[in-house]
Amino acid sequence: MDTHHRMFDVAIIGSGIVGSTLGAILARRGLQVIMFEAKSHPRFSIGESMILETSETMRALAELYDVPELAYFSSENYFPYIGASHGVKRHFSYLHHTPGHTHQPLHSLQAVIPKHPHGHELHLYRQDVDYFLTTCAVHYGATVLQNTPVRDIAIDMQGVTVITAEGKQYAAAYLVDAGGFRSLVADKFNLRDFDLQTYSRAIFTHMIDVPDFHEVGTMQKEADLPFSVAEGTLHHVFAGGWLWVIPFNNHAASTNPLCSVGLMLDPRMHPPRNDLVAEEEFFTFIERFPSVAAQFRNARAVREWVRTGRIQYSSKQVVGDRWALLGHSAGFIDPLYSKGLYVSLSSVSILAHYLLQAHRDGDYSRERFLPLERATLAYLRSNDLLVAHSYKSWESYHLWRAYSVLWLLGAYTELVKLFSIRIQSTQNGKIDPHLFIEQLQQLKLAGGGFAEYDHLAAQIDAVVEAVDLDDAVHIAIAVDRIYALFQSIDWMPQPFYAILAGRTHLPKHKIRLDLLKREQGFLRSGAYRDHFFGKRSIIQIGRAFWDELRHYSKLTLALRRRRWLHHARRAYRRSVLTKLTHSGEAGR
Repeated sequence: MDTHHRMFDVAIIGSGIVGSTLGAILARRGLQVIMFEAKSHPRFSIGESMILETSETMRALAELYDVPELAYFSSENYFPYIGASHGVKRHFSYLHHTPGHTHQPLHSLQAVIPKHPHGHELHLYRQDVDYFLTTCAVHYGATVLQNTPVRDIAIDMQGVTVITAEGKQYAAAYLVDAGGFRSLVADKFNLRDFDLQTYSRAIFTHMIDVPDFHEVGTMQKEADLPFSVAEGTLHHVFAGGWLWVIPFNNHAASTNPLCSVGLMLDPRMHPPRNDLVAEEEFFTFIERFPSVAAQFRNARAVREWVRTGRIQYSSKQVVGDRWALLGHSAGFIDPLYSKGLYVSLSSVSILAHYLLQAHRDGDYSRERFLPLERATLAYLRSNDLLVAHSYKSWESYHLWRAYSVLWLLGAYTELVKLFSIRIQSTQNGKIDPHLFIEQLQQLKLAGGGFAEYDHLAAQIDAVVEAVDLDDAVHIAIAVDRIYALFQSIDWMPQPFYAILAGRTHLPKHKIRLDLLKREQGFLRSGAYRDHFFGKRSIIQIGRAFWDELRHYSKLTLALRRRRWLHHARRAYRRSVLTKLTHSGEAGR
């Protein structure tokens, strides 16, 4: 098919998880989409740890834009659909370390992910995810050009011209740059902004023979953890950095022996060792922490190590006349809380909405897309502050424990609001896009847009910002001040207070009778209840929970897949018979 002289509605640079998701949505809605991929699938990529907010966003995208495949990577219940190369994620775990000492069992935190109503989350083996979603975009009608790097772009009032490395030109009404840090649009218009608080660099690869930490270090029972740390995303944290361990082989059905491993360091505290290759620097550094070093004693890399400089960046502008930056093209902070995919897919939801309107009206002006810019930059600012202060808090375990509750509370309230938005925007079985997007674009990564959370976070961040890390007394005063701020609110769930009191984990079982209490239960009361639930009763929320449980259960998904396979086989047989019939008629 000759695409060289066609006029496309949207051109997308990059076919990773973000670009391919947008491409599938727009093609599903009938737009003429062309996607440019500099390399070819399958290809290596990171961004592998899911969070509840990302999973909820995937389900919302699938329902809102009628692309069911977008929900496939939202939980373990979809394994029959996507294969077993991905890992299971039952928790976030953080183990705080001190140089020269083995890990202290009670310096642990496990944020358990609820199993119901959707199932536990995933560790995404990204080369399979990105390839699947790219083929999904093709299925819905997008044109994908792999091994086709883009050399230049030209944008004027009439449209966009994309010029490939081979000199071929493709015309479109609108351009979306989802190409990541090396964004062609950001470079062309000098959009990069590096004025951010977080300051970190990375060393990472995929490895084999990485054992469960409990086999070589702290025992699970000693740390009082509901799950082995190997059943989720493990973070070893310490002054000036952290290390991720994301196994894909952590469940019985796994077919993937790999484990994603990465070391994040603040170069101001831990300068690059340019006298060492990346692998040597990694192993030399972790020798400072005996328990961490023990976990990697026999581990081996299966691909080249990647070592970066500072990875933080944002953009002075996210949208313009006939163009937008999407995902990591707009900015990136740090993978600490796995917020990147949530930010990117929320931006996809917003951009798709406004692109469909722009296509309808023929108006691709910058003003039309400003909500995307405001939302994207708000997400990045919030993430930057959260990560920067987390790095600072690791200087003291007690400061980290206090600050970690702000992360937990922000993530919890954001998830509650996301779920509430989807439920409240659903009318007659379908999401109203205007109601959904209007509320979604008010969020900013944590807190669910709740003003009282924003006020609390500002106060706690001010305490962390001001603390003198060289003064133990000052740190103790700061910790007491943070505790007092949490005690001053009446809408924080009780399990978070237990973390402040020294507990090492959130409850394994999330459904409890105390959630039904009239004013102290799940719905709470006052401004909190009004903001997150409106006029819905606990019975209505319970019914929505039950509907989710039925819709996304393993049984329901298995039956749905069986029906799909049955119809697919019948359609295939009909097509074969039709071809044979036509062939026979042609031979007569």
